[in-house]
Amino acid sequence: MIRVALIDDHPLVRAGLIALLRELDDVTVVGDAADGSDALALVRDSHPDLLLMDLSMPGMDGVDATRVLRQEHPALPIVILTSSRDGERLRDALAAGATGYLLKDAEPAEIAAGIRSAARGESPIDPRVARMLFPAAETTAASEPLIRGREAEVLRLVARGLANKQIARELGIAERTVKVHLGSVFRRLGLNDRTSAALWAREHQPDIE
Repeated sequence: MIRVALIDDHPLVRAGLIALLRELDDVTVVGDAADGSDALALVRDSHPDLLLMDLSMPGMDGVDATRVLRQEHPALPIVILTSSRDGERLRDALAAGATGYLLKDAEPAEIAAGIRSAARGESPIDPRVARMLFPAAETTAASEPLIRGREAEVLRLVARGLANKQIARELGIAERTVKVHLGSVFRRLGLNDRTSAALWAREHQPDIE
């Protein structure tokens, strides 16, 4: 059972989402709150498996709350559920530590799938905003992969959710070598975090998995 806490400043939206989640056999709602500040207390009290949070809220917004929660609860998946398709806000949320980014006008089944995906350690991003992360890659010829060789092997394992130590063990190389390859991947793709790199791999080199 996936224990979900819900943060949204609109009571009707919260009520609708709670009703939706209660229809799922593998999800239970352990609490809800109206802003980022209340989210901090809610997580401390209810110990959810996953946090589903709005982006734009009065007081502490979703980005700031994500940043604080990531420090206090580094293993907690935080999925932003928002109406915003602003690429900069998407990047801000991911840089703050958000696990995923879903849109409120998605189909209920898509939101449910995103929750399950995040609970498995994956990074669900609505495809309607995912392309905003990779503007440079769109012009790259499909026959000319940007990432090859050992870097591709490292990226493939990052896309599977493995940590650097696990990647090093899988490939039989030193952990510091993994960091070097990953740094090269970030520079080559113009990215700055593992989530974006994993999403790039799934979007542009599907065979990398």
